[in-house]
Amino acid sequence: QVQLVESGGGLVQPGGSLRLSCAASGLTSDYSVIAWFRRAPGKEREGVSCLSSSTSSSSYTYFADSVKGRFTISRDNAKNTVYLQMNNLKPEDTAVYYCAADAGYYCSAYEWTIPSEYNYWGQGTQVTVSS
Repeated sequence: QVQLVESGGGLVQPGGSLRLSCAASGLTSDYSVIAWFRRAPGKEREGVSCLSSSTSSSSYTYFADSVKGRFTISRDNAKNTVYLQMNNLKPEDTAVYYCAADAGYYCSAYEWTIPSEYNYWGQGTQVTVSS
């Protein structure tokens, strides 16, 4: 049984940083893709980033244009945990952040932002950026 557990959300001032964690069980890091999505109030769910399996090249990592240069994604294979490091946070980053996963080697270059591409979802963690 696959389970994803997010943590690390909270309240932060503009310009601050947070690191979200997604602990995955039931999937192996060498054959799973992990993505982060977010849903802001009144908006559609948005793909933030996707990390391909641990056996793939880093060139198969993707970010939404709105977070490029501010967010990074990484994986601790020993802990089977994926991290989303969020720097220089802005009020528009306020949302519930969800971890999503599916079996496979690579994030799809053209479809990684589509929620239906992922079979497994975490419960979400709230990120609020406000002064």
